[in-house]
Amino acid sequence: MSADAGASALPTPQVSFLDCTPEICPYNQSFYMYRIDIVPNAVFLALFSASLLAFVVVFALTRRGGPFTIALALGLVCEILGYVGRVMSWQNQWSENGFLMQICCLTIGPAFIAAGIYLCIRQIVAAFGPENSRIPPKYYTRIFIPCDVISLVLQAAGGGIAATAVHGADSTDTGDNIMIAGLSFQVFTLLVFMLLSLDFGINTLRRRRQQLTGGGNSSGSSKHSLMFRIFPAALALSTICVFWRSVYRVAELSRGWTGPLMERQDLFVGFEGVMITVAVYALNIFHPSLCFGEDMMTTDGAKSRGAGQDRDDQTQFEMLPETKPSTATSVTDDFRGASPYASDVERGH
Repeated sequence: MSADAGASALPTPQVSFLDCTPEICPYNQSFYMYRIDIVPNAVFLALFSASLLAFVVVFALTRRGGPFTIALALGLVCEILGYVGRVMSWQNQWSENGFLMQICCLTIGPAFIAAGIYLCIRQIVAAFGPENSRIPPKYYTRIFIPCDVISLVLQAAGGGIAATAVHGADSTDTGDNIMIAGLSFQVFTLLVFMLLSLDFGINTLRRRRQQLTGGGNSSGSSKHSLMFRIFPAALALSTICVFWRSVYRVAELSRGWTGPLMERQDLFVGFEGVMITVAVYALNIFHPSLCFGEDMMTTDGAKSRGAGQDRDDQTQFEMLPETKPSTATSVTDDFRGASPYASDVERGH
């Protein structure tokens, strides 16, 4: 009896994490609520590394989409560091360094990926018709990028506070709540973004149908490549994946580090790793620099055009000079038959 009692008393709070080994402490009393599986974490580490390399190579070859590449690269670096931390934790689940690395990096990484998505939608609106959007193309970045920065700051601050609390064996509640606030704000921002994008897509399809019914020219985007026309669907898939992942992380953290979702490694692999992998590879395969080609701005902030034409240097990622879009109800017949790049022509003068 006494021997059994002594054995059951081994994994008690008196045993420090620094002294724990699998022989004397169960894995559910480590920083994780389960035994980390090395296979999915190593696979994600390899996939994100390959994705980062692909984005860098495309930028080096095309010299277009600088801000987009920077945003995705930062996000992927965070993902890579996060899974390096999980591999370190597989070796020792009671090691503080690996745990803090993965919780901080994997929390903030998708915020950078969301920033890249926000940069893409501005170009899509400009290409498929600003008149179909509730807001001018430039306001997609002016509204959603600052919101993404706020979300990123909250998540990073919360992660830092939680990490300090773990190091000092204090309560992580304050840091957790700040991280949840940042993730919740990211979910709200993505939801508004998705609603605006859906409204734009519906208006674009309705206008195209009206043009075809009226015998006018269809949208000029039809003369572009198949990749150009599929790109909005790829961007939508990437957005949904980041949104799904963010909702999961809010639910996961809402019950603290010992909540029921923290015990589910399968949910972490599916809703964190798989969702972000699909999000980045959708943008790898349908890279905006490849889909838009020469219509994308080069790294010096100008689109490739004739020597005598004006160049717009407002932004490195903007495809078209900004013009105030007309509303869907006030577009003239002349504009319906015009090229989708009519924003390069002075109007109303």
